[in-house]
Amino acid sequence: MLTFLDALKRLLVGRPFRSERLKPQSLPKREAFGLFSASALSSVAYSPDEILLTLALAGTAALALSPWVGLAVIVVLLVIVASYRQSVHAYPSGGDYQIASENLGSKAGIVVGSALMLDYVLTVAVSMSSAAHYVVSAIPVLHGWQPAVAAAGVCGLALMSLRGVRQSGRAIAAPTYIFMAAVLLMCAVGFVQSITGRLGLAPSAGFEIVPEPGLDAGLAGLAGALLVLRAFSTGAAALTGVETPASNVPSFQAPRSRNAAATLVALGVAASVMTISVIYLARLTQVHVVQSPAEQLRLDGEPLPAGYFQMPVLSQLAGTVFNVGHPLFYLVMAATVLVLALAGHMAFGSFPALASILAIDGFLPRQLRTRGDRLGYSNGVLTLAGAALVLVLLFGADVTRLIQLYVVGVFVSFTVSQLGMIRHWTRQMRATPHRRVRYQMGRSRLMNLIGFVLTATVLVVVLASKFIFGAWLVVLGITVLSLVMYSINRHYERLGRELAVDPAHPATALPSRVHAVILVSHVRKPVLRALAFARASRPSRLDAVVVDIDPAETAATLADWERLKIPVPITVLASPYRETTTPILDYIKNIRRDSPRDLVVVYIPEYVVGRWWEQLVHNQTALRIKTRLHFEPGVMVASVPWQLASSDAVSRYQELG
Repeated sequence: MLTFLDALKRLLVGRPFRSERLKPQSLPKREAFGLFSASALSSVAYSPDEILLTLALAGTAALALSPWVGLAVIVVLLVIVASYRQSVHAYPSGGDYQIASENLGSKAGIVVGSALMLDYVLTVAVSMSSAAHYVVSAIPVLHGWQPAVAAAGVCGLALMSLRGVRQSGRAIAAPTYIFMAAVLLMCAVGFVQSITGRLGLAPSAGFEIVPEPGLDAGLAGLAGALLVLRAFSTGAAALTGVETPASNVPSFQAPRSRNAAATLVALGVAASVMTISVIYLARLTQVHVVQSPAEQLRLDGEPLPAGYFQMPVLSQLAGTVFNVGHPLFYLVMAATVLVLALAGHMAFGSFPALASILAIDGFLPRQLRTRGDRLGYSNGVLTLAGAALVLVLLFGADVTRLIQLYVVGVFVSFTVSQLGMIRHWTRQMRATPHRRVRYQMGRSRLMNLIGFVLTATVLVVVLASKFIFGAWLVVLGITVLSLVMYSINRHYERLGRELAVDPAHPATALPSRVHAVILVSHVRKPVLRALAFARASRPSRLDAVVVDIDPAETAATLADWERLKIPVPITVLASPYRETTTPILDYIKNIRRDSPRDLVVVYIPEYVVGRWWEQLVHNQTALRIKTRLHFEPGVMVASVPWQLASSDAVSRYQELG
């Protein structure tokens, strides 16, 4: 019979898997595209919104630039895809972290690892927050519960990952294809309606947008230019997840590198078509979205009614093209929620895997490299879930505020990775005598150089335009996490040097004698068992000690000791301040001072209890003594268990379970 906690864990997580079930994935391109494109394609659900609402700060007229901003984002996207195709062929077994570590050193690898880990956390937080808004679009009665819905989504994804839901199969890749089909169908129908003059206006088209102070003249001047750059940097959220196929090359069917490169091209084309189509259709239907509807939107010159819910861009487009309540409207909503959930699910696979690699390399605690009952990296899953929940609740599932944090980490990894690839090709060219091969490497290096210049430029733009709006938090997070990882690595290195065995002296010198000490409070069965164990070990000397806290109890203990004729000398330790631990430590230090080479073994009787509250009333003194003795060199602590009757039930449950 299982305990309550074991039964609850079994119910939520399931029965443990044997290690033999852990097999490498080998996905055909169709399934791999569905899985590894989800993160990038799901950004269509929120990146157009961020472009439009940023431009809306300068008023309605500024929205005319949205297709051009989207086009600039697509140009960067295609360059990054072309650059990562070179990485796929050069590093088929690893991603940005490996590229940076091998070509630029461990410090660069730490920075990339930190940036990627924060990016995965933000992927979950942004995806679930965006999904919550689409759920509310389809079920308006949930308005106001977006943080709760997003938090529930994070918990659901964490539970799926803990249960070991495999990232393979047509079923789990299907949401990506359904989302692509739904969005492209919506855009195609919308364009046909526009050509035939039957395309209506979005529900928000009649709202007047009030520009922010200082932007009343639109996008003119320096303020307008900075706003366009800010819109571009915010819309660059569409580029997150582009590197996913390059980081999962081993999961493809052979030829792996070629299939991964082809998937990257398909991803780039699909993301480009969907992004520009959504932005252009939003322009045709005059979708108006703003950061603060209560302050920036007016209806007939009056503020919007209290409780107004601003629907995301895809929701407004689906409602305009298909009408709200039409089955195709709900199809778009459901497909969007599913692909956002799949993007979060992929992050729950990538974050623990990266954390395990960093732990193996000694940059994170080694607990992160171990697999749980269902063969997943459970500690990494729980860490990611906790961090994402904090962000969702702290920012109230506000996608716009979270997006301000989102792009920095991914462009840090993009930029450093491309610089690492330039170093890689340069080194390979120097070592390659064949002219034709050197020419091919030179072309690859040029492509990575273009990618480096472009991603570095975008990174500077992102930092300059979004720093005060929240990007500084990510910069701080990357810095702090990098320092933590560096400190952990130094600790492990120091520990390795300290514990390394000297080949000249492989065996540790044996102690000259063993001095056993038994701690006595009352003469009871646990003490007699400890005494028997100590005598069985045949120490050089065996003593018993009792701390004189209560003279009457001490006298009773000595009388029982004498009455039972126990053949072990017992020493009474004075304690004028009625303290137990200090007299025992002083006694043992005196032994060590007199005989430094002696090994002192302290036997402590302890109760084994079966109820949680019993632990609160037993073993507390023993715990304090053990804690202090662990810091004393040349001293060992031997806990001698005595099973109370209440522990029998727990033992039987464990045997049956």
